[in-house]
Amino acid sequence: MSKLSEKSDVSSHPGQSGMRRLAGLSLAALGVVFGDIGTSPLYAVRECFHGEYGIPITHANVLGVLSLLVWALILIVSLKYLTFIMKADNDGEGGILALTALIITQSKKQGYERWLLVVIGLFGAALLYGDGMITPAISVLSAVEGLQIIAPAFKELVIPVTIIVLIALFFFQHHGTARVGALFGPIIFVWFLVIGLLGLAEIIRYPQILQAIMPWYGISFLLNNHLQGFMVLGAVFLSVTGAEALYADMGHFGRRPIRLTWVFLVLPALLLNYFGQGSLLLAFPQESHNPFYGLVPSWAMIPMVLLSTLATIIASQALITGVYSLTQQAIQLGYLPRLTVTHTSDKHIGQIYVPAANWSLMIATISLVAGFGSSSKLAAAYGVAVTATMLISTILFYYVARDLWRWNKFALNLLVSFFAIVDLSFFGASVSKLLQGAWFPLAIGLVVFTLMLTWKQGRGLLLQQLQDRTLTIEEFIQSLSLQQPYRVKGQAVYLTANPDVVPVAMLHNLRHNKIMHSEVALFHFSTERVPRVPSSQKVEVTKLGDGFFKVIARYGFLEYPNIRQVIALANHQGLNFKPEAISFFLSREKIVAGLKSKMILWRKKLFALMSRNALSATAYYDLPAGQVIEIGVLVQI
Repeated sequence: MSKLSEKSDVSSHPGQSGMRRLAGLSLAALGVVFGDIGTSPLYAVRECFHGEYGIPITHANVLGVLSLLVWALILIVSLKYLTFIMKADNDGEGGILALTALIITQSKKQGYERWLLVVIGLFGAALLYGDGMITPAISVLSAVEGLQIIAPAFKELVIPVTIIVLIALFFFQHHGTARVGALFGPIIFVWFLVIGLLGLAEIIRYPQILQAIMPWYGISFLLNNHLQGFMVLGAVFLSVTGAEALYADMGHFGRRPIRLTWVFLVLPALLLNYFGQGSLLLAFPQESHNPFYGLVPSWAMIPMVLLSTLATIIASQALITGVYSLTQQAIQLGYLPRLTVTHTSDKHIGQIYVPAANWSLMIATISLVAGFGSSSKLAAAYGVAVTATMLISTILFYYVARDLWRWNKFALNLLVSFFAIVDLSFFGASVSKLLQGAWFPLAIGLVVFTLMLTWKQGRGLLLQQLQDRTLTIEEFIQSLSLQQPYRVKGQAVYLTANPDVVPVAMLHNLRHNKIMHSEVALFHFSTERVPRVPSSQKVEVTKLGDGFFKVIARYGFLEYPNIRQVIALANHQGLNFKPEAISFFLSREKIVAGLKSKMILWRKKLFALMSRNALSATAYYDLPAGQVIEIGVLVQI
């Protein structure tokens, strides 16, 4: 049974313990899953009427924009993601890389079509790095901008305070979210409660604003405002930018808690606040510069700015953690070089810290705040990466539903075509802001995508070169029967990227030192296209004879390889190696660019640079440094 199934079963029990479990998961989901989409009211309505493509404030326009906001939330979040996309889980895990892995492992497609789907999925994942940079910047900046509403003199403090908050946020990451995780849910619960009540108070003054729930107001708005109305869709989309997180974090909480929390708390609170902002604009059009804070009474402004800042920090935390998880998955799937990954909790496997990703995000986020200067300008850059990712998720979902689930083709084509039209409309509106900053997340996505493909192709060429200069295990064992080397008493472990061939380090050691240990194990770590591999299936030991063993350790793309665990599991299968007595042999490849290769020169140099800066196998597998022997190998690609 998958982890998701287990969670769903627990949460569906009618007993008291089952209800407590469901309530706990739902509260935790609030803090992790809904922070991004929950802080969108800070800037979504404002950008529709006050941003680069702001529309005039008239009764018809306000009702039209609110109608688009309402139906964007219903169609994209409620219908597309929570009803359909979340059905596509890979052993309980969600997210675009998990969806891509599902296609790779279970689809019967081969050749060009499968390669294209994998490339599309990788590009969608790469775009999330751009989103991870912009979300903390726009969220925290939009919250701190409430200072200038309290007093215009505070305007000069907005950028410095935002940068200080962001620096503190990123410096805190190495402690992990475990210590404050329990606070996230209650804070976001209070946030949704407060923004819902603020909106309700304004709706009571003008209840006619609720007419905007009718979809024809949105359709009429688009027809009457032509190109400008279409451009406003880019701002409307800001209300659903956290939808992808619902799918990505599915494995942590299960479908049911996320769906229940959305239906009974998050969606009502968001709708109340959006309707309240619309009602405010009809009564006081001058509040278009910041209608969210226009709902707040003057006496509550300072507490609301503090609450908004806390909520946006939590929303940013979810995106930052998401980037860590995405990086770890990419490393495990072989699309990024080894990096330092630290687990910050002994209870929650998903809580990790990746220093390289953290500091890169911090520099990029602070640069965005300093460069753009306001959340309104940042909003122009926001959205294009997420709309592209959503469109890619729709494409991948189509192939999963068609090829794996065997859904009715007519119904599936109709459903996916509808989702694609919605996605393309928002994507087109977001791309129209290309020169205003929308190029940034696309550029980041393209850079990360290039790094991923370069590393994957480079590693393939490297392994081919190493394989060409070595022997298969069968050939090596046969050669030993003809000329037995001197065997010294001891246990040696050689890490190998290919379990069927002899590691180059082993051949070099034999050629230069003329000796071989009495017991030798070839360790191969294989990353499976599933999130996690049960301990009972993790390790496979094969006795090759003459003191040789082959050990294959299988890990999921959400797991972290552990050499001590592998040795312990292998010993239960007859290996009998003592960890403190093992000599670990590794090959250290020095890569140089050759003249002839499938990879162009600049990518060869990029791969060599990435390889030099990758975390060593000693650190990555947490090998005891005093027991490691590295043997240099010169490889030309």
